Order: sequence, then C-alpha cells, then structure tokens
Amino acid sequence: MTPPNENLAAVPVLRHRPDPSDSVIWEPSERWVRGTKGDVTVVDSRRPLLVWEPGRPVPLYAFPREDVRTDLMRETEKPATRRHAGATVFYDLEVAGETIPRAAWTYPGEELAGHISFEWFGREVLDHWYEEEEEIFVHPRDPYKRVDALPSTRHVQVEIEGTVVADTRTPVLLFETHLPIRYYIPREDVRLDLFTPTDLTTRCPYKGVATEYWSWAGGGDVRPDVAWSYPEPLAAASAIKDRVAFYNEAVDIIVDGERLERPVTVFSAPAASRPEPPGESAR
Repeated sequence: MTPPNENLAAVPVLRHRPDPSDSVIWEPSERWVRGTKGDVTVVDSRRPLLVWEPGRPVPLYAFPREDVRTDLMRETEKPATRRHAGATVFYDLEVAGETIPRAAWTYPGEELAGHISFEWFGREVLDHWYEEEEEIFVHPRDPYKRVDALPSTRHVQVEIEGTVVADTRTPVLLFETHLPIRYYIPREDVRLDLFTPTDLTTRCPYKGVATEYWSWAGGGDVRPDVAWSYPEPLAAASAIKDRVAFYNEAVDIIVDGERLERPVTVFSAPAASRPEPPGESAR
C-alpha cells in the first residue's frame, strides 16, 4: 500500500511563522476604539486598522482620517531619528492650549492612505484609550497573542538567595505568548514580611494596572521590584486578583520538585534599564 501523500513535495516544518522583517503589516479590526485627551475625544473609530511595523512585535492602531479630530492637528517636521517605517508626514497635536509634538503620523502607500496613527509607547500623547468600554494600556491588544490565567494544583516554591519566600499548592499559572509562565501565588503563601513595598506602578494591555510591588529586603544581588500584584486586574485575568508573582528571571522557582532554569527575557533587566516593551509594560 502506498502511504498517503508519499508523492507530495516536501513541506518545510518551522517552529513558528517567521515575522516579516522589512514590511508594514496591517489588518482591519472590528473593535470600537476611542482616545481622549482631557475632556476631548481625539479619536472615535469603529473601523480601525491594526498595524505591525518592522521590528516591532506588538501592533499600533491606524484610524480613518474622518474618525480623527484633524482640526486639532498641525503638520510638523519629520523627526531626525528614524521612526515608523517610512512615514514622512508627522503631526503635532494641540489640545486645550497644550502642544504634543509629533503625536501622530501617516504611513506611506496606497493601502494605508487616509489613515492616521498615534504614539503610544512611553509617551503621554493621549490620556486614555478604550476598546469598547474597557480601558487599554501601553499598546493595542494583539489578536495573535493570548493571556490565559489557569488555576492549578502544582506545588510551586520560590527561593531568593536560598530562602523559601513562597510555597503553595494552589497557584494560578498565567500563560502569555512569548513570555515564561508567571506563577501567581496566594498572599497567605508568600513571606511578604521579607520584602519592602515600593511605589512602582505599571500597566499591561492584557492584565490591567499593577499597583503593588515589593523589593527583597535581604542581602545579595537581587533586582528591585522583584514581586508584584494586580489588586484589580482586567476581567480576562480576574483569576490573578490580589495574588503575588515573581520574576522568573530573578528568583529560583521549583515546580513539583523540579528547579526551573531562569529564563532570559527583556524583563531580565530592571525596569529603569529595559528597552521599549515588547508586549507589555511590565508583568
């Protein structure tokens, strides 16, 4: 008997799809997106486009010009440094007497003609962005990335400088595309008395706002803000509410008796020295 497909040409097998390195990729989104500055709605669109720029692993939005308050925008000079993949037209935004330089731009090419995009990463351009009625942070959510928070019965222990600082059999495991598993541990199973609270606050488009951070109070070379919690996570990540997670990159984690290797990611460095976030502003 001839095995099925024996005569078909060889099919390449890849671990994951390669990302184009030199192209602007776009696709339509059906989400209702709004952006505000103070009391002014600058963007209100039910037909945005998601745009991936070369070298950027997360998307931005581009909006039809008629969905943008272009009366608040003034064409300005192109920035000296290369930004936004071939864009040549940039705009300052003027709202309530404040001017935000180079807040927006248009992409080249016919397919994105008539659309305007806004800065998000690390710049205070618009105060708030919403998808439907939920506020989003840092960047638009990528439809090709997932965040799943799953209750588990794995035995998880966390050690810092040889001291067990957390020990639980009821963790929530947070699986996020292209990031290591984060283990969210009930507070009663964490030795928070060994840590000092800090005033760091960070935002994530998939989980919400993390307003509680802790630094290790013991000795050794341990990065600051090594643990965090989301008191009021977004609905999709509600299972991590009030739990405490640690940087796998900076602590030792033992799962069901097996000591995990510390991963190397963009979060291996403290927040102050990290490059622009690849998919979230923090955890």
